[in-house]
Amino acid sequence: MVWQLVMLWVFHWSSQILTPYSPVNDMIGGGPFNLEPGMWTDDTSLALCLIDSLIHKQGFDPIDQLSRYLRWYQEGYLSVIAEYFDIGNTTQQALMTFKETGEPYPGPKDELSAGNGSLMRLEPIPLFFMSYPNLAIELSGKSSRTTHNHPYAVDACRYMGSLIHGAVIGIDKEKLLSPRYSLVDGYWDENPLAPAIDEVAAGSFKDKEPPEIRGRGYVVKSLEAALWAFYNSESFKEGCLLAVNLGEDADTTGAIYGQIAGAYYGASAIPEKWINKLSK
Repeated sequence: MVWQLVMLWVFHWSSQILTPYSPVNDMIGGGPFNLEPGMWTDDTSLALCLIDSLIHKQGFDPIDQLSRYLRWYQEGYLSVIAEYFDIGNTTQQALMTFKETGEPYPGPKDELSAGNGSLMRLEPIPLFFMSYPNLAIELSGKSSRTTHNHPYAVDACRYMGSLIHGAVIGIDKEKLLSPRYSLVDGYWDENPLAPAIDEVAAGSFKDKEPPEIRGRGYVVKSLEAALWAFYNSESFKEGCLLAVNLGEDADTTGAIYGQIAGAYYGASAIPEKWINKLSK
């Protein structure tokens, strides 16, 4: 279970700055940090920190999670190159607040903080709490609040947590992507999503195409882009290439797509030659 979880998360793409003339059709290196094929970015490093915390604490401990995120930032803990790189402004602000105050949920709440930095690392939460559906959704949201406290970021995590749980237990794609799917009947009626996230949950990604679909750092756009790639593909590889070829914040679009697709298709669906390229 643990190693499957790690594999699903480690398979995230190096950041790519793409143009319409340079589509990605395989796992490649490069990007703004000149990474080798199979190296990972901050998305995976922070997910590994979260996995590490859940295992060591045998539960949800926001202080421990933040301590490990801070170690990544200060020491390169679980980074592929032994030092941090590519930290988002909101995450950095939250970590500095935590360092000064020890507050367990220091994530900023302002509108400029509605980024994708918590959604990109989410998957360990719903997998760890798979036996407790309500708790899995609740803690998916709380896991965002350690660094991203804006309602859009929190609710993107709650909704994705529900989707991941459903995918793992074998819910078919049509039902999974039906309007406002929840693993608990009536959950969103009693615990409504923020309007922009609710629009995505209602299926906005089904009726759009690029350039309206964009892989940006704004969490609403990131969630929509990842679900668009999942909806419009029939395999892990096909959807992954759709996601990263949107460009812009490509590693995070790929990371978010990889969560739902990995949960749905399983680790065996990842091309073996991609797995063999992963940095050890």
